[in-house]
Amino acid sequence: MRNTTLPAYSLKQSEQPHLYKILDSLEVEVNVTSNPYDLKLDHLFQMAARINKKRGFLFVSKLLGKHLPVHPALSLASGAILGCLYESTILNRSSAMSVVQLREAFENTKLADELYEQLMDKKIKVDEPTLFIGFAETATALGHSMFDAFEGNVTFLHTTREQIDDMHSLINFEEEHSHAVSHRCYADNPDLFRNASRIVLVDDEITTGNTSLNIIKELFERFGHTDFIVASLLDWRSAQDRSRFDQLEQDLGIRIRCLSLVEGFISVKGSPLEEREPIAPKISTDNEVTFRTLDVSPYFKPHESEKRSTADGGVAGNDVLYVKHTGRFGMDALQGEALDQEIQQAAAYLVSQRTGKRILCIGTGEFMYIPMRIAALMGDGVSCQSTTRSPIHPLQREHYAITSAFPFDSIEDASIPNFMYNLSPGQYDEAFVFVERAYDADNGKSFEQALSEIGIPVVNLVTFSHCKEV
Repeated sequence: MRNTTLPAYSLKQSEQPHLYKILDSLEVEVNVTSNPYDLKLDHLFQMAARINKKRGFLFVSKLLGKHLPVHPALSLASGAILGCLYESTILNRSSAMSVVQLREAFENTKLADELYEQLMDKKIKVDEPTLFIGFAETATALGHSMFDAFEGNVTFLHTTREQIDDMHSLINFEEEHSHAVSHRCYADNPDLFRNASRIVLVDDEITTGNTSLNIIKELFERFGHTDFIVASLLDWRSAQDRSRFDQLEQDLGIRIRCLSLVEGFISVKGSPLEEREPIAPKISTDNEVTFRTLDVSPYFKPHESEKRSTADGGVAGNDVLYVKHTGRFGMDALQGEALDQEIQQAAAYLVSQRTGKRILCIGTGEFMYIPMRIAALMGDGVSCQSTTRSPIHPLQREHYAITSAFPFDSIEDASIPNFMYNLSPGQYDEAFVFVERAYDADNGKSFEQALSEIGIPVVNLVTFSHCKEV
């Protein structure tokens, strides 16, 4: 690829604000002030109504692979593109990426595949100890794919909403507007934080920046970090929000720099929906669905947390292991290379089991990056998305993001409602559902019912579970 300097961008006098009428009682006006790659907003997101009193709207990403199905290489490339933006704006180097090729990748899946391959072939060298932190739930894959665009002295961790009983969370902070507010950071090696001189916080979208400010305060107080980058696909902070970043810099004597694919400000008119369950579409439950279980655990190294003694002389700990190299417990660039090999082997096996032409790969919750990487290696006709905790109001309306919703109980914790969005019978021939922890058929009844309602003829439950020997 040729070296390309990022084009300057400013809001033209003739450019009009973008008005999104979400509901009859709710609309959001978007004003773009920075767009370094001159991207079309319609390529980045659609709008929907959240069932959340704290924030009644949602920018539904077309890149994340969370609520909407996406081409896997384009989703992975979006994190790498943030890496290129980091290279040009933070490292002050010429980006080895064609801006024209980038824009074309949003409209042509073949070009997206080529772009991602080229970005991975020419990773960005970093010497300064740099820790990338992806925010759960939606940005775990985005953070991991940004980290994977670098080589050298880089490490990665993603936050989690899960409570892991036999591990101690080193950092805890809140995301006030979220449906699930608590973030935890479990690292096998506490030096992951201590050794980093720069922290890169990765999120899909910043509206107020409160989540970033909360973790920055924790990291400063706990480890003394002073150099922070906040990277996101979208940045909609108001002037007041930005002033809070400036004030925290002054108060703590730290540096915070923000970068995003699109930056601007928004204004909201109307009221959010009341808290209630989304309305699931009325679909026949008589669909004939064949469920298969495919075990890929032999290809992946399990995470082994330390066992601890109990009063009766036994050992305590989770009965089910996580996958080691998801980023939940921290990893470096060399471990990223090991993960590449694991993914390639698992993908080859799943390709041999593929029977359909139109394939949907479904990650579960925070477990997004590995399913997405596997999906990118499974051939043509493959899309990916993920289950989510986020309650969104479905509506059959033109330009509205979420047209169908399938609620179910979490396969790991029945007390947590989960959802799948924008799926319908006849849309896909086959699905591969990726489950990181052990799958319990009793706990999965609600999930399987939702999959049956969607009406995909063949559903493969891809398991990564390892039973711990005690």
